[in-house]
Amino acid sequence: MVCKVEVLLPVLNLYDRVVSTLTTLHPFVFPLQLGGCGILGVGVWLSVTQGNFATLSSSLPSLSAANLLIAVGTIIMVIGCLGCVGAVKESRPLLLTFFILLLLIFFLEILSIMLFFIYQDEIDHYAQRDLKKGLHLFGTEGNVGLTNAWMIVQTDFRCCGVTNHTDWFEVYNATRVPDSCCLEYSDNCGLDNPGTWWTAPCYERVKDWLNENLVALWIFALCTALMQILGLVFSMAMFCQAVKVETFYA
Repeated sequence: MVCKVEVLLPVLNLYDRVVSTLTTLHPFVFPLQLGGCGILGVGVWLSVTQGNFATLSSSLPSLSAANLLIAVGTIIMVIGCLGCVGAVKESRPLLLTFFILLLLIFFLEILSIMLFFIYQDEIDHYAQRDLKKGLHLFGTEGNVGLTNAWMIVQTDFRCCGVTNHTDWFEVYNATRVPDSCCLEYSDNCGLDNPGTWWTAPCYERVKDWLNENLVALWIFALCTALMQILGLVFSMAMFCQAVKVETFYA
């Protein structure tokens, strides 16, 4: 009977560790992993089905929606795995690494938000200038992603050009726009009368859409920040507990 108990002790200890992890750090790491997995999945799906879809920047052609989501999803999943493994094994190095990486991301998020509000006018100016440069790559070889992105943006937001439809005149050196600017799409409709085109600026339309969804964006940001803070608190608590246990048994 004693032998059976001694054999079961390691299993019981492992069970206690897993239960302890699930009731402390894991509720805050699991959503992180789940979110990372979801973001990665969407990024892979976009990459497979849409190629280089949604890259509007001429300066950063590799910054497509697919690549960005894959990178963010991978980073989140790696950090989440570090937290889970570190918590289950009560590994101080892994818990400390998880804490440092999560803290670094948290500070980078705060810094990015602060810089965005401080340099909002400069960012607007740079973004519009970069987008206008990107218009000249529309329809050219090797820029399928940028071309598709502009077609979708102009169709969905019912707009034309960055600041107005005349932005395309400089691209074509003529009074014409892409067919995606037309009120009613048809082949070569961009050569018709300007009265048949959308005239609203795409940059302002996208900004207005973001402002309309600002409350939802802030709620998402606050929930994310809360999960990160709780993850930091509980990971450091488990790290301190692991130090105490190791010191006690030393």
